[in-house]
Amino acid sequence: MSGQPFNKENIGRRSFLLRAGLVTAGIFFSGCLRRIGGRKSEYEHIQGNLRGPNAKAGHMLRDKMPLPLSSRQENVKTLIIGGGISGLSAARWLKKNGETDFKLIELEDHTGGNAYFGSNAVSKYPLGAHYITLINNEDQQLIDFLHETQVITHFDEQGLPFYNEYYLVFDPEERLLINGHWQSGVVPDFGVPDTERKQIERFFKLVTQYQNTKGSDGKYAFNIPIDESSADEQYRQLDNLSFTKFLHNHGFDSSYLLWYLDYCCKDDYGRHAKDVSAWAGMHYFCSRRGKAVNAEPNSAITWPEGNGWLMKQLRSTVSDHILTSHMACDIRLQSDGVEVKVYDHSTNNTYTCKAEQVILASPQFVNQKILNGIDRLGVDYSKMNYSPWLIANITVNNLPTSEKGMVLCWDNVAYGQPSVGYVNANQQDIKLIEEKKVITYYLPLCDKEPRLSRLAAYTRTYDQWLDIVIPEMEQMHPGITPHIDHIDLWLWGHGMIGPATGYVWGETRKQAKQPVGDRLYFAHTDLSGISLFEEAFHQGINAAQHIIDKKHAS
Repeated sequence: MSGQPFNKENIGRRSFLLRAGLVTAGIFFSGCLRRIGGRKSEYEHIQGNLRGPNAKAGHMLRDKMPLPLSSRQENVKTLIIGGGISGLSAARWLKKNGETDFKLIELEDHTGGNAYFGSNAVSKYPLGAHYITLINNEDQQLIDFLHETQVITHFDEQGLPFYNEYYLVFDPEERLLINGHWQSGVVPDFGVPDTERKQIERFFKLVTQYQNTKGSDGKYAFNIPIDESSADEQYRQLDNLSFTKFLHNHGFDSSYLLWYLDYCCKDDYGRHAKDVSAWAGMHYFCSRRGKAVNAEPNSAITWPEGNGWLMKQLRSTVSDHILTSHMACDIRLQSDGVEVKVYDHSTNNTYTCKAEQVILASPQFVNQKILNGIDRLGVDYSKMNYSPWLIANITVNNLPTSEKGMVLCWDNVAYGQPSVGYVNANQQDIKLIEEKKVITYYLPLCDKEPRLSRLAAYTRTYDQWLDIVIPEMEQMHPGITPHIDHIDLWLWGHGMIGPATGYVWGETRKQAKQPVGDRLYFAHTDLSGISLFEEAFHQGINAAQHIIDKKHAS
């Protein structure tokens, strides 16, 4: 993940996702049986709820439900559809370049997408992405944004950044429960036989090799944003191979190593190693080379609300252009612009928005429903699979301390468990005494094909989810259940794009990025194939820059 010698304690979680055990209609996940009876007595004291993105709005699009007749027409030069990081980044870039005649509409009652967050009386907490790592130093656009927001405070004489000490993850950073012991770092080490430890070391030597390698075009084989990666076929052909097959071909068969690499894929992509391409699997480790004066390579940057903090910084620059609870339902190209039918959830009214151009910062499965009579040649929507996942924000009044080894860290993972662990949302707090804390648990629902996992997830009740979350927390912290005050669950049905074999460098992604009629532009992380803050940030800029360039060319 960096250009420095590998330090396994610096390899951390790169994203936010989860994994399941569930049952519905005879579909079994991870051996977890669905309890038919009422709430268990030991859970009676736990308060909370199960929420997620606006299901009603999603069903309206999916089922093409009838809407009220359009009541009026509004005109705008540029309409941005989608208020996630990509849409907010596009809006910021337009405004930064002197464009002010634009609106951003978002179907939820909030902006943020996967960077959305929640809060309670104890703390803010993430409902999705919860951190970034040191930015590659050549990524000037993102470096500038982080400097504007004081994530980067200043630079030394050589131009290396100083990162804000309050945002760099406080020690201790991460630990792994393995063989009955909490070890430092999440790469398996405690109790690992020497033969398998050597195999782990050999894998990271391969990582270092790929990390510092450039293709015949002079570009790094793996980079962020991914479209800055080398086009050399020697490396791109890895996209046509599953990560599991790649590892087998290189003689990696250590159960500890394979568990760790599977964990990484679940964590970053919401899918098992067998379900992602070898290119994406190696990109996890080989794409980051950021350096800083005051931080180690691969250092994480976070806030109690996770990437919601970054989202708020983007939003603050364009807040007067944003309309929430507004859903684009129908988009039609016309000779003089684009006509968009917009439904306002808050008033149950529909109106027509006439724009010169539109940026669709919405996922492609949504675009498929709203692009009326618009054929995107070469785009095969069936090749785009989105991983479902669950997040549980657990408020505890105490964490049992009868643990062996490493104390509570920011990132806490258990070997061999369904989830990818939990983060301590209060890690960055500077309070001397914390009576309560919120821990954020991530569970990717990836044991079955995404559609089946999604259907199963939607049938599960709040109490039935507790039957999955609490037993795993008990394995990590025996006796924790009486100390749980509150559990807020958030279910993402379409969490993020999964970089399946052949997708990242395949024809569908290539064509899906192309504008339509020089009036429709696209910006979303599913156009990268990898769901990272950096990718969303640049997708938004790229789409906005098309519009800026068109203006200058006219």
